[in-house]
Amino acid sequence: MAESASPSNLSKDELLEMYRKMNLIRRIEERLGEDFKRGELPGPVHLYIGEEAIAVGACAHLADTDWIASTHRGHGHFIAKGGDPKAMIAEVYGRSTGICRGMGGSMHVADFGRGIMGANGIVGGGIGLTVGAALAAQLDKKGAVAVCFFGDGASNQGVLMEALNVAALWKLPLILICENNGFSEFSPTATVTSGEVADRAKPFGVPSATVDGNDVIAVWQATHAAVRRARAGDGPSLLECRTYRQRGHVEAEVTFLTKPYRSEEEVAAWIARDPLPRFASYLTGNGIADDDELAAIVSGVERTVAEAVAFASDSPWPAPEQARQFMFA
Repeated sequence: MAESASPSNLSKDELLEMYRKMNLIRRIEERLGEDFKRGELPGPVHLYIGEEAIAVGACAHLADTDWIASTHRGHGHFIAKGGDPKAMIAEVYGRSTGICRGMGGSMHVADFGRGIMGANGIVGGGIGLTVGAALAAQLDKKGAVAVCFFGDGASNQGVLMEALNVAALWKLPLILICENNGFSEFSPTATVTSGEVADRAKPFGVPSATVDGNDVIAVWQATHAAVRRARAGDGPSLLECRTYRQRGHVEAEVTFLTKPYRSEEEVAAWIARDPLPRFASYLTGNGIADDDELAAIVSGVERTVAEAVAFASDSPWPAPEQARQFMFA
């Protein structure tokens, strides 16, 4: 039997949809990386490759009425929450059909209709936003929750302590998910972050857990408990998901870094724990799906990405007069 946590109340269709979304994120990110290297993108991209299990495992519990906030590495969260691949890729391409009409770019994809408050170029910038969303959800009394994805570097920002404090006091329906990928930009986490990120919650009496972020089932289970607690009115939770970004901090880094900041052996060791083949092995090893079914999902993903790229490529650039629109109330 393949190594993984045991699922809880997950049907075959739900498991295969999680597999599809993980593959969709992976292929979109690979394509954007290829486009950047060809000089076809108007700006840099921070890719989510290697971390797909976190966004998919967490967002599997969320509806459009729930809120998420993201990071500069936010494409995966956008897709996992149900965002339109065509609109997202068009946005990264800077086209008028993009989800932000070509004015947000890679680091600011958002879709309020899907509960996606947006990716954020400010480290920890989404944390305060989700506290506000959680307060609004509490006042609405409709059972919605707010989830914030942030990196290990953001765990050292003061806003995290402020968020934990007020969320604990007011029992806000807030789930804080730290994607600890081992690096704060180019600095190993151990050199800039003291202690365990999950322990940041302890002084506030907030439940926390450290999760294998490369195991989508483990992420699903941990988020399930946190979301259930939040919807019941029992307050916030903090999850630290341990993972690894297989690509650099930003695709452009090879143009300005003078030496490597991690070894090839380290990267290879984490690639061996890649969440996609790991989940595929789990599905086939437990008789949930066979190789042909998984191959069909991957083929469908390839078609979806090809259609989205064609849509973005054929879309017009924003009109010059748009530069002064959408900026002021």
